[in-house]
Amino acid sequence: MTATLVAEGISGGYAHRTLFENVNLTVASGDVIGVVGVNGAGKSTLLRILAGDLAPQAGKIHRAPTDAFVGWLPQEHERVEGETVAAYIARRTGCAKATMDMDAAAIALGDTGAQKPGDPDPADVYTEALDRWLASGAADLEERVPAALDELGLTEVGADSLMTGLSGGQAARVGLAALKLSRFDIVLLDEPTNDLDFAGLEQLEAFVSGLRGGVVLVSHDREFLARCVTSVFELDMAQGCSTLFGGGYDAYLHEREVARQHRRDDYEQFAATKADLVSRARTQREWSSQGVRNAMKKAPDSDKMKRRAMTESSEKQAQKVRQMESRIKRLDEVEEPRKEWKLEFTIGAAPRSSSVVATLNEAVIEQGDFTFGPVSLQLNAGERVGITGPNGAGKSTLLRALLGRQDLSSGSAALGASIAIGEIDQARASFTGTSPLADVFEAEVPEYSSGEVRTLLAKFGLKADHVNRAAGELSPGERTRAGLALLQARGVNVLVLDEPTNHLDLPAIEQLEQALEGYEGALLLVTHDRRMLDSVSLTRRWHVEAGKVSEL
Repeated sequence: MTATLVAEGISGGYAHRTLFENVNLTVASGDVIGVVGVNGAGKSTLLRILAGDLAPQAGKIHRAPTDAFVGWLPQEHERVEGETVAAYIARRTGCAKATMDMDAAAIALGDTGAQKPGDPDPADVYTEALDRWLASGAADLEERVPAALDELGLTEVGADSLMTGLSGGQAARVGLAALKLSRFDIVLLDEPTNDLDFAGLEQLEAFVSGLRGGVVLVSHDREFLARCVTSVFELDMAQGCSTLFGGGYDAYLHEREVARQHRRDDYEQFAATKADLVSRARTQREWSSQGVRNAMKKAPDSDKMKRRAMTESSEKQAQKVRQMESRIKRLDEVEEPRKEWKLEFTIGAAPRSSSVVATLNEAVIEQGDFTFGPVSLQLNAGERVGITGPNGAGKSTLLRALLGRQDLSSGSAALGASIAIGEIDQARASFTGTSPLADVFEAEVPEYSSGEVRTLLAKFGLKADHVNRAAGELSPGERTRAGLALLQARGVNVLVLDEPTNHLDLPAIEQLEQALEGYEGALLLVTHDRRMLDSVSLTRRWHVEAGKVSEL
């Protein structure tokens, strides 16, 4: 079905806070619109409003036709206790709800005695529900699921497997399978690249590029945006506005800088013109006042002609002052561009470690049917290693082994002396639980006072309404920023980053890359962010696949 989604004058937020106002956006077939903005600008909120999951504070959402099938896939893969892979896919594709609605309509159709005056015709309701059920692909979903799982390399995951038993990478690929099995007219994707490996990213890109319907997506993956989007919609939190930029992501970066420069130039020109007019008016006013005083002092009472001439000259000066003031009032006011909040940080340095940081010698790890190794590696001080590989290949196992956190089935592992490890793990596990963020952070850096902790967290955009909340209630992006703050607070000489760009906004990713340039210790970087791998200076590359490690 060819469908269009129109947002007209939308304002959105939560509780008493408005995140964005007067958003106008049209999503038509063939559009792939990337939504960008700093964390907290309202990107996920906008997607929820477009999906009909959240009511806007103002404005309206129109669908044409009104029964267009809009699918929204939230940022985090919610895993319900006891839910199977098949049930998860049915829920994410909208097939589960379509089936429930059709079953309810069928019961109502057979129970004519329950119908009340004014109720819609049960036959019409059933016909509409049946059409939606067929359109969702529910009729043959069960038959299509195994092939989709196999295509994504999930041969070990069956439709009856529990979602709670899957790894993060497996859950991400099941989410991608759900997306590929969906039959939405318009698709809304919130951070769809999270936890996907290179193969998964390629499949996602092919899927998005092949869609005939409209797509609105939020993503931190710059290469994914560059390859897929046809336009970029920016929620500019600093200026309190939203702008649609035509063209792809790289064109947006250029156009955004041009637009910002124009705003700065327009304001500077306005400010300079106004300052010049104000200065000239002040000078004219002083000349006028001085002329009147001179006329009163110097002209004798009998010299009426000279006195009148000096008075008229002063009145002319006063008229020029009024003209200047009128010109100032007629100036088109140009608001000064607001200064954008920018995450700026460094990675705290610890004293240099021993020359050999970590070694693995014929290390083997057996976990059920999975065998990692044998692997022999050595990480030296100051080396910067990029680690890549498919999901489930053993990258996290490699990190644990190098850091001495993994029991070996055979072989040996050793850590060097004076090792100070700083880490952002994939699950952001340092910041979970019910304790307030401030308390969790203070426990990690006891040498900091409460005031110093709050000041540091505020530098990372985590202010009063964040530090008093339970750490586990923070968004993934907020927990990641807390992890970055911890890296600045501590001195480290071995830095371990496992998918650090997940949930970070684009400016924060760029700041992280800059911070890494100034870091001199050993680095272990696991990432599927292709632009980060190109941007960060690396001395070595390790590729992990099927439990084996090779050097690229």
